[in-house]
Amino acid sequence: MSLFVLDASVTVAWCFEDEATDYTDRALDALIAGQQAAVPPLWFYETANVLLGAMRTKRLTAAKVTSFLQHLLTFAITVDSESPQRVFPEGLALAEAHGLTVYDAAYLELALRKGVPLLTVDRDLKKAARAAGIPTAIA
Repeated sequence: MSLFVLDASVTVAWCFEDEATDYTDRALDALIAGQQAAVPPLWFYETANVLLGAMRTKRLTAAKVTSFLQHLLTFAITVDSESPQRVFPEGLALAEAHGLTVYDAAYLELALRKGVPLLTVDRDLKKAARAAGIPTAIA
């Protein structure tokens, strides 16, 4: 079973037809096929925050969010327990080196530590991953 790091930007794209792309669909297909994703704990907060914003602006209903979250929790998504301890100094150093937020650097740090691809639609994070030698696609 292959592993990849899943960024919240890819996750939330699955909720919005106008944000879904072939790239985000391939990530979803990988999870459906049984591949495993690793996420830092902040992934839950970022994902939930986007969904809350979409409910507040009436882009999504509460029922749609509930259904999406129930479906999301059926996938093999593992929370990395080491990520919080890696913020100092690794995450901070990666953020500084690549011009990222510390939040985005958490995904990069996890992908580097695990030696796996990082799936993101965030341009800056994708650029940083490539500069660090981390693939941003899965086979």
